Amino acid sequence: MKKITLLSSVVALAFASAAANAKVAPAEAAKLGKELTPYGAVMGANADGSIPAWKGGITAPPAGYTIGMHHPDPFSGDKVLFTITNANKAQYAEHLTPGLIKMFETYPDTYKMNVYQTRRTASFPQHVYDATIANASRAELVEGGNGITGAAIGVPFPIPQNGLEAIWNHILRYRGEQTTRNGGQAVPTADGDFTYIGFDEAIAIEYSKKGATPEELEESNILFRFKQNVTEPARLAGTALLVHETMDQVKKPRQAWTYNSGQRRVRRAPNVAYDAPGTASDGLRTTDDFDMYNGAPDRYNWELKGKKEVYIPYNSYKLHSDSLKYTDIIKPGHINSDLVRWEKHRVWVVEATLKDGISHVYKKRTFYIDEDSWQIHIADLYDNRDELYRVGVAYGINYYEVPTHWSTLDAYYDLNSRRYIAIGLDNEQEMYDFQTEQNASDFTPAALRRANR
Repeated sequence: MKKITLLSSVVALAFASAAANAKVAPAEAAKLGKELTPYGAVMGANADGSIPAWKGGITAPPAGYTIGMHHPDPFSGDKVLFTITNANKAQYAEHLTPGLIKMFETYPDTYKMNVYQTRRTASFPQHVYDATIANASRAELVEGGNGITGAAIGVPFPIPQNGLEAIWNHILRYRGEQTTRNGGQAVPTADGDFTYIGFDEAIAIEYSKKGATPEELEESNILFRFKQNVTEPARLAGTALLVHETMDQVKKPRQAWTYNSGQRRVRRAPNVAYDAPGTASDGLRTTDDFDMYNGAPDRYNWELKGKKEVYIPYNSYKLHSDSLKYTDIIKPGHINSDLVRWEKHRVWVVEATLKDGISHVYKKRTFYIDEDSWQIHIADLYDNRDELYRVGVAYGINYYEVPTHWSTLDAYYDLNSRRYIAIGLDNEQEMYDFQTEQNASDFTPAALRRANR
């Protein structure tokens, strides 16, 4: 990979070994909130100014916004700087991932990238910044890197020393404490025909709760609880999934249950992990593709490659708008390129290579993680022939009421079948509720059974 630049504080420390779990030295941690943002990103602009300095992100919503609205675009007046197509992609290749280049080649007549000025809008509550700074000098990986200790609320490793720490930052990035959301997914045919699959989802993130402590989290060993119910179409309605994700997966791995509406029974689901097909995905994504990457990292060797300036989808408010119908978004081969805003941002590049003797449909995965939010925005996924297999893309916005940077839509493009799955379609649904109140009893197998009966 060309022109990847390593931060000076990382050069001597970056390596793939899961044994590398030393805490950050006080002198390094002291950079947070000064030359580095509280989340660990470079505070300043890049050399040519095309990436501006971070000045706190969005700290107040646009005029007229009220909670419950689809988030209005504060940059609707911005103009396209230039458009990248298959014909001119070589001119911009330095800032494109191999997967994006392959998308141009696969869809030469329809795939394009409208590039806008970069706006570093990611922001988080002050208590999350404070917790992140505290985590920097106390967080560690547990044995094998399959869990963490000494961290709560904020990202655990704002100055990562290896790839495992960086991927844990993505897994534990702040997305609020409790959220319910209505939305769904589409799995279009190669011609663009699709049936909308609706979901009701709820997530309670114990790790992120205000006042959470490392000691309490280690005692409970719960990172988050997640519940998903299929609401439509009728043939799938009533199918449900429950997941308890653990903090130390050596001590206790993920616990999962499914409810089958036909059998009216809750069953344990140990296969809800790794490369098992995702719910109603037509085999177009794996379980650990969800949210761009989730679950135990133990099947891969992880390498922190450094930082790179890459065009990624950002401030995707146009795509998020409730003025759109799903048919406006879902098109043959890929989502509607006219609705996507691309910006140049600095990203951490993390490469995951499958361990010898371990099975997974992806032999290698390269993740491009936004430095301001720790959201994976692009994932290049390779098969066992070392060929690009799929490209994952997360289209992010700032959710003003939290605040947090999170995706409004995730898409996984299968380059072989020339099909894709789009997850998080909510334009025709009510907006996420980040103020919901739930407790642990709402996330039990018994509660899953009662709700679906």
